Amino acid sequence: MKKRQGFGHPTNTNKRPASLKEGETYSSYTNHTLQQALPSRRLRLRYDDEHNSHHISHHLHADLSHHQGHSHHTHQGHSSSNNIVNVNTNPVQKLLKQIRGPKLVSTTKEWKALQKHAEMIQNTHLRSLMSDQSRVDQMFEETDGVYFDYSRQRATLETIDLLVDLAERQNLRQRMEQMRNGERINFTEDRAVLHTALRASKNDIGKIEIEEKDGMIDPVAEVHSVLEDIKKFTNDIRSGKLTGYTGKRLRNIVSVGIGGSYLGPEFLHECMKTEPEGIHSALGYSLRFLSNVDPVDVERTCADLDPEETLIVIVSKTFTTAETMLNARTMRQWLWDFMGDDKEVVRKHVVACASITSKELVSDFGIDTENYFFRFWDWVGGRYSVCSAAGAVPISLLYGYDLFEKFLEGARSIDEHFFNADLRENIPVLMGLLGVWNMSFLGYNSRTVLPYAEALLKFPAHIQQLDMESNGKHVTKDGLTVDYPVGEVDFGEPGTNGQHSFFQLLHMGQIVPCDFIGFIKSQHDLCVDGEALTSHDELMANFFAQPDALAKGKTYEEVLAEGNSETLAPHKTFDGNRPSSSLLLPRLTVYATGQLLALYEHRTAVQGFIWDINSFDQWGVELGKKLALDIKENLFQARNNDCDIDIPENKATARILNYYLENSKDVNCDELCQTNPITQITRQTHFDKMAEMNSDIHHHNQAPPQGHDLGGNSGKLT
Repeated sequence: MKKRQGFGHPTNTNKRPASLKEGETYSSYTNHTLQQALPSRRLRLRYDDEHNSHHISHHLHADLSHHQGHSHHTHQGHSSSNNIVNVNTNPVQKLLKQIRGPKLVSTTKEWKALQKHAEMIQNTHLRSLMSDQSRVDQMFEETDGVYFDYSRQRATLETIDLLVDLAERQNLRQRMEQMRNGERINFTEDRAVLHTALRASKNDIGKIEIEEKDGMIDPVAEVHSVLEDIKKFTNDIRSGKLTGYTGKRLRNIVSVGIGGSYLGPEFLHECMKTEPEGIHSALGYSLRFLSNVDPVDVERTCADLDPEETLIVIVSKTFTTAETMLNARTMRQWLWDFMGDDKEVVRKHVVACASITSKELVSDFGIDTENYFFRFWDWVGGRYSVCSAAGAVPISLLYGYDLFEKFLEGARSIDEHFFNADLRENIPVLMGLLGVWNMSFLGYNSRTVLPYAEALLKFPAHIQQLDMESNGKHVTKDGLTVDYPVGEVDFGEPGTNGQHSFFQLLHMGQIVPCDFIGFIKSQHDLCVDGEALTSHDELMANFFAQPDALAKGKTYEEVLAEGNSETLAPHKTFDGNRPSSSLLLPRLTVYATGQLLALYEHRTAVQGFIWDINSFDQWGVELGKKLALDIKENLFQARNNDCDIDIPENKATARILNYYLENSKDVNCDELCQTNPITQITRQTHFDKMAEMNSDIHHHNQAPPQGHDLGGNSGKLT
């Protein structure tokens, strides 16, 4: 593979100065030289190119020589602390201040080199690039069973070199290490970013220390302490050692959360429910997710559940998320309506996964904080939390802790690759750099992930939140407004469903870079009588064909050669030249699921590091929340005082709110209760409803089935 041209390369014009020591950068060399001449150690410079540094250095030395002579006579006899010149009055210091100020990455020579290179790529078709065998043979990487092919990207080996140059200019490796070591890189919230610690090995205990309010802590030791608690608790629930308020086994789990507290665990659940080990370990149990504040979501979640056999898991780091806490109170009411309001009902049927700083709120809710509370930390963002208690508790309750541990091992495998592999051979780094290339240099504003595995049907939604909430920003870490595109619109759908949904646009509409994800073996393959290939081969034929169709297309001449008329030919012509990457893994196991998660988490971080933005906060979601609180207050006043809403500064919103109020006056909470007088939430279980209907002479319905004939490990699935 082509290597980066260093100082010693014959074609590199950035020659190493004779006095520059081995391992010393040119920036540090010029900084040291200037510091010797400057009157204060506070002044440090960094230059983007050799010419500017020599030019500035020459004039600074001349000006400073004059200034120092003047300063000697003016300040003679004063202490050294008074020798610091006034930045606001001295022109040399003003220039230094401007040089030292924050710069956009788009002003660097590395960025500009990529812009110029992109002009050349825009005139190159993927048909030509794909015909270069040497290029194709080098544009793939492999680690621990993960095969990454990026030869269908609109990029050359030189593109990768230039992108790596940009990564080095942005100190990518250093920023990766800062993340791993717990430095507070989420500076707007003054927090570390340590989702990798959630899946670190016990062997890593003692390697990292971070400062918390109560002193220094070892995050890996903290994580394993919580994991041990989760393992014991979930095993006790699954074994029947811990039961519900009435003594029944707890076999239904409802996980209440929103955003990262829901999307990550749900995508993992969907992968595991058809994984062979997952099928058998989950028999007899069910897991549902309640995320939407829409009351219909409550009805859909709880309609056929027995509260006496249901465990509620509330996932909220702050334990204040408005939607989650309303649904949590709703589920608590549901439990009380069926079993009474004894405090032990909540203590035996409700679990909390929240930050340690929220422990008091958890206790106030009525939850047993000694045995039913599992903490995670402020250094774990919601969209990065699936490896924490947020995912561990509901997934381990359904599938057993041992399977969840395999998921952590898969994620750890990619973490080790990410932190140790060379940038050019680093799969998540390459994914991130290509994302920057497609978005910021080729101008592709959207991106799609296309898993050719039905079990990954929820994966695109998780990646959508992970990436768009992380990198949907408009300022750099220094507060400068970006003048380059950042933050793609992410979407996706499993193949081959997506082919019959939006692939028309992918092939003939706007260009959308694609990630294809496939597996060598299916979770469950089928060999149908009379079919030449297995069902999985049929699926994978599409996986291999679509990237080529996008890249190469079909020319007007090829369409004519097929016998089409000149009138029809333009409509059947494919321009091609549409970039994609392919990820191929051995099989969709829980281990491979962990690998996929980590690949995309790190891709997101890499892009943020290159763009110089904070990928770990989400202030963009706050304004809507605040306005919703104001509107709730307006609704409350209007409902209780039977009056219109008046918002002088926002007549449009006032008008639609009053229309809503006028047409919802007949809604009465008392009438929402059906025949069960003590129940305010789901009124009746399906068993109650069926009994009521069977007593009616006009209805003769059978009760819903309660069992199955699978027979566990000895049944039909074996």
